[in-house]
Amino acid sequence: MDNVIEIRHLKKYYGKVKAVDDISFAVRKGEIFAFLGPNGAGKTTTLEIIEGLRKKDSGEIIFFEKYTSPQDFYIKEQIGVQLQNNAFFDNLTVYETLKMFGGLYKKSIEPIELINKMSLNEKKNAKVKELSGGQKQRLAIAVALVNDPEIVFLDEPTTGLDPQSRRNIWDIVLELKHQGKTIVLTTHYMEEAEYLADSVQIIDHGKIIAKGTVDELIKLLNKESVIVFKSGNNKIFEEKFNGVIFDEKVEIKTDNVEDTLFNIMSFSKDKDIYLDDIVIRKPNLEDVFLNLTGRTLRE
Repeated sequence: MDNVIEIRHLKKYYGKVKAVDDISFAVRKGEIFAFLGPNGAGKTTTLEIIEGLRKKDSGEIIFFEKYTSPQDFYIKEQIGVQLQNNAFFDNLTVYETLKMFGGLYKKSIEPIELINKMSLNEKKNAKVKELSGGQKQRLAIAVALVNDPEIVFLDEPTTGLDPQSRRNIWDIVLELKHQGKTIVLTTHYMEEAEYLADSVQIIDHGKIIAKGTVDELIKLLNKESVIVFKSGNNKIFEEKFNGVIFDEKVEIKTDNVEDTLFNIMSFSKDKDIYLDDIVIRKPNLEDVFLNLTGRTLRE
């Protein structure tokens, strides 16, 4: 069995708004699958349909090459969904929360095992309202794992976390993959998708606009390097060199760094505009996303 999820011609409309517009894709067994898109692109609606939280208008969802409904009892036992923090009861302890959710399934993992796995040992008897943001995220992942699922859905698992807490979550996700689980991940952080994902799908305006591995998507740019700098007039450089402005810097993609850099310097001198913080780097997934959608993932 190669595909644990297969989506065929999925549609979901709200009046004239095509939230999910005839999309098809597959998730392979044991991979980390990153589903990326700007706010309102359709990714959350798509995942909620797959998880059985929202009804589709048309199309097929096939699990494990034979089950066609997320409401099937077997499928409910085989998928785990990360809940948002506000889905928990503030006055329950970490242990009590896991015990409660475990009771919803025919089989479940003992709370203490999940507590150890998520490094929440010192917070076992702490109330949910006493946890930090990172600890709540780890608890949310623990709840998603309480039924020992084959497929784990993680929706923005590191949003709002500091860099160290984010790295801790990354380590947990990679360990889940090592255990043979399939991870379906949404994220607002491109570096997270680059670091974790085996395959990536980018959705915009309800349609899949690109898919492949990170390397395959970066190759779509057909550019070897990106020149990044600040200037006294970012807009004029953006227009002159067909670049983009990102985080108050100009980014220009090129396959000829020497010539492009010379032209930038000459233009700067002619227009008497200062340049600062010049950096040359390799293209990344953020560049692909900007090129395809015209905006950053967090817009």
